[in-house]
Amino acid sequence: MKKSHVIEWDTKDFQQKVMDWYGKNARDLPWRMPRETKKAVKPNPYHVWLSEIMLQQTTVLAVKSYFEKFTHLWPTLADLAHADEDAVMREWAGLGYYARARNLIKCAREVFNHYDGAFPRTEKELLKLPGIGRYTAAAILSIAFHQESVVVDGNIERITSRLFMIGEPLPQSKKTIYQQASIIYDGIGCSASDMPQALMDIGATICTPKSPKCSLCPVCSYCQAFHFSEPEKYPHKASKLKKPSRVGEVYWIETENQQIVVEKRGGNRMLGNMAGLPGTNWDGYGQEKIPDLDWQRAGEITHVFTHFSLKLTIMKGKIRSSMLILNKNQYLVDINNLGDVGFPSLFRKVIHFVSTLKEVE
Repeated sequence: MKKSHVIEWDTKDFQQKVMDWYGKNARDLPWRMPRETKKAVKPNPYHVWLSEIMLQQTTVLAVKSYFEKFTHLWPTLADLAHADEDAVMREWAGLGYYARARNLIKCAREVFNHYDGAFPRTEKELLKLPGIGRYTAAAILSIAFHQESVVVDGNIERITSRLFMIGEPLPQSKKTIYQQASIIYDGIGCSASDMPQALMDIGATICTPKSPKCSLCPVCSYCQAFHFSEPEKYPHKASKLKKPSRVGEVYWIETENQQIVVEKRGGNRMLGNMAGLPGTNWDGYGQEKIPDLDWQRAGEITHVFTHFSLKLTIMKGKIRSSMLILNKNQYLVDINNLGDVGFPSLFRKVIHFVSTLKEVE
């Protein structure tokens, strides 16, 4: 095993270098205060929380438009707490990981009903709220309330792994990374809000997973991996297991009036409470193939979830409206209005596929 390069560590100097860089290079993000006003205005805890939930396993680029849309529709936590759940799920469509959206609504209502509409300021109380784990609680305490907290997202995880050349692979190394990251934050004081955001920006723009721009890094002199010219080797990751695969069918049921059968998926299903198309039970629920239609195989689409990949065969069938019996969770939508429904990505793929076929026909 390669020995560490001897580096004289100075936490205050490290933090100052990070803060100096951030003062000149901070990203302008819609959930952050404009630089010219940030010293005069306190961070908005609602914005901090909302952005952190949206950013879980999602890129900044994807989140920006969703955050702006949500804060336009529901400017305050109270607005979101009183929002129609179907409307929230519809606006979340396409962002993925839909359990986050369901927990978002639950958390907003919990804070409004039991905390007078204000987020609690202790980790213990924050962790009681739906959808808030250790990282999100630390981010809220630090960014929104200027409390010293050890905030470790994916970017900071990577930076810490490289700074201290942590050889243990992820996810086993998470505990070690957290312990080492606490050194970075030690005594951060009045910069508690800016420090994690600065590190996130360094990770996103300089200390990137591939081809890191070490020559631009304000703290490369403290980086063990940089001294050994092998930053891309960190963090080590355990070999990924091949994802299991599932197959199923999805049904495009069209009436003579060019209306399509759409359903609201049950809350206990994958993509729960979202709009979908009928189909077989590839997620362990749902219905089997609808009988007594002249089905035609239209093609296949594939979709990758976190824990498995899915291949759906698209079956098309036509039926007269007078013969159609809808389940209580099903309804008809004009084919030209499907884009307004708010389908998750899986069903948007199906709709795009069928729409492309119709253009050719």
